[in-house]
Amino acid sequence: MKLLRFGEPGKEKIGVQIDGKNYDVSAFGGDYTEDFFANNGLARLDQFVKANDGKLVEIPGNVRLGAPFTRPSKIVCIGLNYKDHAAETNSPIPAEPIIFMKSTSSLVGPNDNVTIPRNSEKTDWEVEFGIVIGKKASYVEESEALDYVAGYVLHNDVSERAFQLERGGTWDKGKGCDTFAPMGPILTTQDEIPDINNVRLWLKVNGQTYQDGNTSNLIFSVQHIISYISQFMTLLPGDVISTGTPAGVGLGFNPPIYLKPGDTIELGADYLGIQKQEVVAYSGK
Repeated sequence: MKLLRFGEPGKEKIGVQIDGKNYDVSAFGGDYTEDFFANNGLARLDQFVKANDGKLVEIPGNVRLGAPFTRPSKIVCIGLNYKDHAAETNSPIPAEPIIFMKSTSSLVGPNDNVTIPRNSEKTDWEVEFGIVIGKKASYVEESEALDYVAGYVLHNDVSERAFQLERGGTWDKGKGCDTFAPMGPILTTQDEIPDINNVRLWLKVNGQTYQDGNTSNLIFSVQHIISYISQFMTLLPGDVISTGTPAGVGLGFNPPIYLKPGDTIELGADYLGIQKQEVVAYSGK
């Protein structure tokens, strides 16, 4: 299945995508929350959709899409997980996954505006393949890691490089600004992706392609990442793990290229859909 949410921010209803068309399934009840994933929600929803085949109402194409799940308990990210990205940032290949956190308040819909924070100098882009956890995971064996996955999601890990790298402390302060985690448009369940280790990701700014990578080039696989993180924290249903970005971020150019108001970001991944964001200046609102 492909899950989505639609409507005004904070008032989203639930939907599904079938054969490229979006349908309202709000009659199923509830939302795509931690409880939904923890309590066999995907299987129950699948039964509902099949029972209502031909009866579901199509969602108009001009309706806003939100993130395809409610705010998760945490967004865990992996840094420098593509060799080409490590090289472009003059960073060594990590011996173990680099973990940082992204604030859940940064979560927005796939086509919502990206706001450049106040005092920002170096706001950057990062297309990423995200994992959505399906059940509570603690000390998971790598061989069993995929048993804990609900599905996958497209993520733009927007980053402020000056905050991240030049202001001391951890990377987190450059990662969690408002609007810095556009996700969606859909959550794609595991059965919809033939090979998670062969998914193409791409990103354009103002029509120019900057990133064009593939999950086949991950340093640490999806299975390894889930197992590794679960040794340090309990992953809850609905949590997101973002697996890193391929080469082509603004920081990697000489001179670097950073986002400015008026820019348009487009990004996509096989099986996960396409996002488009307008970049706007901080307005104080």
